[in-house]
Amino acid sequence: MFSSSTLVYSLSLFLSLSLLFFLFILSPHILLSSSNLISTADDLDDLSLFHRAAVSSSTNNRRLISLSQNPPPKIAFLFLTNSDLTFLPLWESFFQGHQDLYNVYIHADPTSSVSPLLDSSSINAKFIPAKRTARASPTLISAERRLLANAILDDPNNLYFALISQHCIPLHSFSYIHNHLFSTNSDHHKSFIEILSDEPFLPKRYDARGEDAMLPEIRYQDFRVGSQFFVLAKRHALMVIKERKLWRKFKLPCLDVESCYPEEHYFPTLLSLEDPKGCSHFTLTRVNWTGSVGGHPHTYDASEVSPQLIHSLRRSNSSLDYFFARKFTPESLQPLMEIADAVIFRD
Repeated sequence: MFSSSTLVYSLSLFLSLSLLFFLFILSPHILLSSSNLISTADDLDDLSLFHRAAVSSSTNNRRLISLSQNPPPKIAFLFLTNSDLTFLPLWESFFQGHQDLYNVYIHADPTSSVSPLLDSSSINAKFIPAKRTARASPTLISAERRLLANAILDDPNNLYFALISQHCIPLHSFSYIHNHLFSTNSDHHKSFIEILSDEPFLPKRYDARGEDAMLPEIRYQDFRVGSQFFVLAKRHALMVIKERKLWRKFKLPCLDVESCYPEEHYFPTLLSLEDPKGCSHFTLTRVNWTGSVGGHPHTYDASEVSPQLIHSLRRSNSSLDYFFARKFTPESLQPLMEIADAVIFRD
């Protein structure tokens, strides 16, 4: 006969094994999701940063109005990277001669090794305090909001904010992009962000955190998706860092990680709700999703780089050409540099 202690031990062992079976077999997404949650400390740290940026912007606006100053508008280029900045030489050529019209901010994942070329580069890039990011988690939203807030704090003349990945390249000269962005009065600058309401997998994306998990803040009919990469006008950048209500939902863990791309949902949904007429509803970054693999778009290699490719990537169905394109392999840098002056930067 079993002693009472043996029985208790056996029962405890059975319950422990059952719990492990549930966690690892029946609910694998629980462990995956919880590892990518935003900690309370990190969230509060970000909220403090966003508050400082919002207050700073208001103060700087009042000061510029009182002094009747009209400084040249700048574009803040926000690089979101988790690896080396392979295309730095191409961007260096892109920025050359326009030091007073741009700023560069880099959010590099703490696990990445950012290119040492920056130390000798003519690009005066600013590294911002970064936290680790992961796909299918709200960490990328936090990183992008962090980039916006730091750029707002750093220079009040940043009036447009272009989010770029380490795999992006420019498709036009800096002058072309700057002139087209600032061709209208600053009070009417549009943001260039993709906003879609008819994407085939919209229902699955909406329910990625669980059925009705987004309610009541975000109804299904208000949910939008779009490209991760955008060019935001300053008023919309401020709107993003001031927002609190939607963030409470988007920072929830994803249960269906295959349908969860928070950074492609949060920004389109927010701006569609707050100022749909102030947004273009299309992106300025060209991405080729033909033959995509594992959620990643087609990646151009060195053999595909040509003047014809650049011209084809520029073409869009909107009133503006595409400004940027992704993704490109590191090996494509050399052929891109060979056609930079004659093709890419010749508009």
